[in-house]
Amino acid sequence: MSLLRECERPMLAPIYFDWNSTSPPHPTVVEAMRRAAMECWANPASVHGWGRRAKHLVESVRDLAAECIGAHPRDVLFTSGGTEANNWALDDAPGLVVSRLEHPSITKQAERLAGKGRPVKWVSVVGAGQVNPDAVRAALLDMPPGSVVATMAVNHETGIVQPIEAIANVAHEFGAFLHVDAVQALGKLPLNKWTAWDSVAVAAHKIRGPKGVGVFAWKAPRPLPRPLLTGGGQERGLRPGTVDPVNIAGFGTALARLGDHAANQSRLRVLRDKLEHELSDVMQRNVGPSLERLSHVASLFAPTWPAEELVAAMDLEGVCISAGSACSAGTSEISPVIEAMLGTARARSTVRVSLGELTTETEIDLGLEAFHRVLRRS
Repeated sequence: MSLLRECERPMLAPIYFDWNSTSPPHPTVVEAMRRAAMECWANPASVHGWGRRAKHLVESVRDLAAECIGAHPRDVLFTSGGTEANNWALDDAPGLVVSRLEHPSITKQAERLAGKGRPVKWVSVVGAGQVNPDAVRAALLDMPPGSVVATMAVNHETGIVQPIEAIANVAHEFGAFLHVDAVQALGKLPLNKWTAWDSVAVAAHKIRGPKGVGVFAWKAPRPLPRPLLTGGGQERGLRPGTVDPVNIAGFGTALARLGDHAANQSRLRVLRDKLEHELSDVMQRNVGPSLERLSHVASLFAPTWPAEELVAAMDLEGVCISAGSACSAGTSEISPVIEAMLGTARARSTVRVSLGELTTETEIDLGLEAFHRVLRRS
């Protein structure tokens, strides 16, 4: 019996407008993982020849990751992805400052730690969808030294770019540290826009790499993170468990392609703007034209459609979009990001369209036709 039976079933090629959820692995990534599975499959902690070969691969990708995120290789740890890295960054903080714009891996961890008695301050969000550095300053006034301010570089639902450097300056005034969730920024936002961090999280699958691998990194003077697990001495003894050179090989190949993502941004802006403009008679933008945002994301409000129903209707038309974060899909939760920005009613009827390097103008045209067919039913 084939374990991939569902994947082998023929299906119509859908129009994929959900790149912020995940991206299709690039063929060079798949090939790198295939080769690593054949040639570098051993345990990198083993001292024999096979182990040394695997370790060399892992360390070469660690060096590349450090270069791509502005870190020292020694301070780069491989993780299972952005969620683990974000959880880790907050786990031992004496106090936390966060907003409802953050990914669930930040907000739910903050809620969990608050339930254990950890001091947590929630920064209010303006309708523009940015964290105000002055609000961060007010929140830090009575927080313990060494607290962590958590701010994503680019919002996963709106594409809005956060004022990272200004927030970092405020955090450092109070002896606090800034953790940056850069999962949506890597390869899309220039490095100098988000490297004023004390710790950072990135993930491979947002840049056409494999799922299940990412990086958590930090800079002095932020102290070493506390291990979340107990076990062996892998990853400086901070993340025990056998390191997977196959996934890491795919990550490294995806990192080597970051320039391709950056080069695509101006093309995607044209496509995104066309989509927003030609839907303006039936949908409303949630992000004003003056705000800095990435070029491939549109957050759209359909007044008479619950978001999940619109996602399902578009799926039947062969178009993949999303309602809020994919991490909350399948639940009855509305988008906490849009709710914080614009209120509950708006959040209930907001969908996200996110484009990528394979998106074509033909797909935009077909997607527009599908949107108009569906929205005319209301």
